[in-house]
Amino acid sequence: MDGFKSFFNKFGGALIGAIIALIFACTNFYRFVIAIVFIGLGAWIGNYVQKNKEMVKEKLKNLIDKL
Repeated sequence: MDGFKSFFNKFGGALIGAIIALIFACTNFYRFVIAIVFIGLGAWIGNYVQKNKEMVKEKLKNLIDKL
């Protein structure tokens, strides 16, 4: 019993993550999760660009000049 507790304490998060990933894959719920992640990422990038317009413009200009 002590071996099982030790194993679960060491790899419990990985086991739970694998079970959740398997449920997502079987139910096609992962498409919804990916969409939500992309929406959140897009909102974060938009907010970052709005708050740091000048810095973003300068970095884009430098990147375009290098190309």
